[in-house]
Amino acid sequence: MKKAILAKKIGMTQIFTDTGLMIPVTVLEAGPCVVVRKKTVENDGYEAAVVGFADAKPKQTNKPDTGQFKKAGLEIKKVLKEFKLEDISELNVGTLIKADTFAVGDKVDVSGTSKGKGFQGSIKRHGQHKGPMSHGSKYHRGVGSMGAATTPGKVPKGKKLPGHMGAKKITVQNLEVAKVDAERNILLIKGAVPGPKGSVLFIKNTVKM
Repeated sequence: MKKAILAKKIGMTQIFTDTGLMIPVTVLEAGPCVVVRKKTVENDGYEAAVVGFADAKPKQTNKPDTGQFKKAGLEIKKVLKEFKLEDISELNVGTLIKADTFAVGDKVDVSGTSKGKGFQGSIKRHGQHKGPMSHGSKYHRGVGSMGAATTPGKVPKGKKLPGHMGAKKITVQNLEVAKVDAERNILLIKGAVPGPKGSVLFIKNTVKM
């Protein structure tokens, strides 16, 4: 069965296996998420569960979202997201999705918004090389050649140039769940995941094995 949950990134740490191997992990506060609305083929044309995560004040949500919580008789949540799962028969309005949805050893895909780096040059943004840094050089951190001379006489499409870096949706695939703390709704994921501390992530079963 396809599983999914919303989580908040706490930070990174490390744990040790029984054999003494050190593993870097990301600590996530996974849930509890609550089902706010259930979409059906008859009413909406497809099946999905609308899930809320993280408590919020009424002034932090708009009227349409507030209406969904009021209709369901639930407290207002900060984040709303649709879960399109293979089977949502067991997910009804008010159902809680907790960290124990996943088990140790599960392979997951983690999606989030990467850290924004602002406007950056081609060296940092694309990993290009610097020019000679000696006194006589007049080229240090430029973008290099812009293309051919008179033919075609223009900058080729896709040229790697300075620009806005980061703040994009990124999915890291095939990560492993290292530990599950059901009481505190904590997931430990091997390796790094996108986004800064406090950002909201979407975790689901991996599509690649």
